Formats: sequence, structure tokens, C-alpha cells
Amino acid sequence: MDLTLILVISVIVIGLGTIIFFFSRYQKCPSDRILVIYGKTGGEGRSSNCMHGGAAFVWPVIQAFEYLDLTPMSIEIPLEGALSKQNIRVNTPSTFTVGISTEAGVMSNAAERLLGQNLSQISNLAKEIIYGQMRVVIATMDIEAINADRDVLIEKIRDGVEVELTKVGLKLINVNIQDITDESGYIEALGKEASSRAINDAKVQVAQRERDGNIGQADAQRDQRIQVSAAQAQAVEGENLAKVKVAESDAARREKEAEAERLASAAEKVKQAQALEEAYTSEQKAEVERAERDKSTQYADVVVPAEIEKQKIETLAEADAEKTRRLKKGEADGIQSVMEAEAKGILATLQSKAQGFSDIVKAAGGAADDATLLLVTEQLPALVEEQVKAISNLKIDSVTVWDSGKGEGGKTDTANFVSGLVGALPPLHALTKNVGIELPEFLGKLSDNPVGAAKIIEKAKAKTVDHAPEVPGAEA
Repeated sequence: MDLTLILVISVIVIGLGTIIFFFSRYQKCPSDRILVIYGKTGGEGRSSNCMHGGAAFVWPVIQAFEYLDLTPMSIEIPLEGALSKQNIRVNTPSTFTVGISTEAGVMSNAAERLLGQNLSQISNLAKEIIYGQMRVVIATMDIEAINADRDVLIEKIRDGVEVELTKVGLKLINVNIQDITDESGYIEALGKEASSRAINDAKVQVAQRERDGNIGQADAQRDQRIQVSAAQAQAVEGENLAKVKVAESDAARREKEAEAERLASAAEKVKQAQALEEAYTSEQKAEVERAERDKSTQYADVVVPAEIEKQKIETLAEADAEKTRRLKKGEADGIQSVMEAEAKGILATLQSKAQGFSDIVKAAGGAADDATLLLVTEQLPALVEEQVKAISNLKIDSVTVWDSGKGEGGKTDTANFVSGLVGALPPLHALTKNVGIELPEFLGKLSDNPVGAAKIIEKAKAKTVDHAPEVPGAEA
């Protein structure tokens, strides 16, 4: 039991360890790094598989992985004594910002040449490349171009340096040239010359601006006086025109006021006439409506009640007639329904009896006489029961028999009494004849000898129970 438990625990531990190990081989690449998977990468001519962002599973044993840091590196390049195209040595201290490139092909170069190196080593490599390219660029330019057009210098340096940095997997991010000097002072002299030329040009431009200012001032004063006089003349003319327009406006106003007053007076009279006409019309309509209202009142008080009473009487009479008609129709329908039900019941009874008789005849083999005998035989118990009821009400308190013990023919008087009693009782055939039924011959024939019947009874007493009695004069 302990060994089994240990084995189960061992299997669980090994399984969990395997799962954890495989999970640890699933590497997620952060955004500031490049995941480099090397070993058996599955591609011909590929030494590694580089990935920026995302995730990948690194197979154990056949693959391994490392990261390349994308942190930008600021590199100071204090370049001194670089020969220009005129063989004048130039000092160009600069600052370069570089980093590992994330382009597909360039990442492979970085994985091949920079994997395993720290940022300091990568920075030193980039510095050497930048030094060499800056010297090459400066050697192709004149001092005047280097000093006058910094943008062209920076563009040439960028083009030359970036090509070389790409070969090792780096990317140039920024270039900043701080100052340009030379040992002979040529650049300084060029600066002084340019400064003097700029000062003279500035003085000439100042004198030209002052002259233009004076001329402009005189022109402005002249234009001011002309425009002021024109404005005053236009103002006087405008005032006169305004007065004329005011007078015209007053006249038009008074004319319109008079016309409006006339129209208002006429409209007022028309309105008064219309008001009177409307008043007369309203009174006339009121009288007509009052007459109509009185007529409606009389109609509602006299005619309407009479019509209602008439309709009430007609409605009650129709209701009584309809009630009587429905009662008669209901009684007739009820009697008809009862009679139809009785007829259906009798018909069903007769059909049932006919079907029963037909079945009895079929059971008797098709003989109608035999079927009749079967029906009669079935009713015999009931007939006997009714015959017995006929004498059941006779009360016999007691029967006293005196027997001397000797009789005629060796029989006792009691035996003779019983024999006479049997002969006196009506036999079965007589009993059925009393009710109008004649039994068939196979039940035996009626005997005319009561004494013989009594003898037969005595013989039957002497025989065994399992023998059937024989009755003389009767045929089975």
C-alpha cells in the first residue's frame, strides 16, 4: 500500500514537473527586446529565428534562446583633426543615438554579430563605425560647405553611417553636431568675414528702411489731408441729402396718416353696419331655434311616450305569442321524443329477442320444435314455483294418523295413506297443463293409475340410490 502511494505521488510530481518545464519553455517577447531562438530552427541558411513581440515555444535540447536589448545608446564622438577636401583639419564633436534595429533582415544581422554582447560592447563597436564614416564624409566636403550647410553635412553623415550600422544590426536614431572648428582658424576667419558682411548689409538695409520710412510718412500726410477734405465735402453733401430725405419722409408720413385715418373711419362704419346685420340675423336664428325647441319639447312630452307605450304593448304581445309557440313546440317535441324513445326501446327488445331465438334455433341444429322444448324446459322451475305458491298459503296445523299396523295386502295403513296421497297429487304433466303448456314426450307421459304410481314409489325406496326409478305406464 505504501509502495503504491509512493509510486502515485512520484508520477504526479514527475507529471507536474514536466508540465512546468514545458510551460517555462514557452517564451513571451517583451516590446523592448528581441527574442532570438537559435539551434535547430528548421530553415536552410538560417542561423536563428528573431521575433520582436509575440511568443514562441522553445524546444528543449535542440533549441535555446537569448534576448537582445533595444535600449537606445547615446554615443559621444569627439572627432578632431579630420582632413577636409582642402586638407584642412576640422574638429566636429558630435552625439549619435543608435539602437538595435527591429527590421526583419537587420534583426538577423544583430543576432549573428551582437548576440551575447552587452550595451557597452555594442556602443564601442558603433563608435568605431561612426568615427570611420565621419572622416570619409568630411574628406569629401569643402570647409565652406561644412561650415555653411550643416543639414547637408548631417544628411551625408547619416547616409554613410546608417549603411555601415545596418551591417551589424544597428539603426541610427539621431545625429547632433555640436560645433565645427579648425586648427588654422580658417573657419573663424570665414565667420568674421561673414559677420562683417552681415553688419554692412544690415547698415545699408537700415538706411534704406529709414529713407523708405520718411517717404512713406510724407505720402501718408498728403493722403491724409486729401482724404480729410474729401470726407468733409462728402459729409456736407450727405447732410443736405439727409435733410431732403427727412422732408420727403415727413410728407409721405402725413399723407399716409390721412389715408389711414380715412380708411379707419370707413372701416369702422362698415363694421358697425355688419354688427347690426349680424345681430338681426342672430335674433332671427334664435327665434327659429326657440320654435324648434318648443316643437321638440311637445314631441318629447306627448308623441314619444305614446310611441314608447305602443312599442311596449306590441313587444309584450309578441313575447307572449313567442312564449306560447315555444311551449307548444316544446311539448310536442317532448312527446315526440318520448314516443320515439319508447319505439326505439321496443324495437331494440324485439330485435334482441329475435336474435336470441335465432341463436337458440341454430344451437338446436335448425329444428324449431327442439328449440321450443329448450325454452319450455328453461321456464319449468318458474312454473313449478308459481304452482307451489298457489297452495303455500294453506295452513295445516297437524296431521294425525292412527295406524293399527295391519292393512290390506300386508301394507300398513300409513303406507296406503302415502300411496293415496301420491296418487292424489297432480303429476308434472297435469301441472303444466294447468298453465296451458304440454310437455314433450321425452319427459314421459301422464299415467292414469295412481295406485301403480304409489307402488312404484315404494319400490324406489327399496332400491339403491344409484339406480334410476322405473315407472310403469311412463315412457322415458
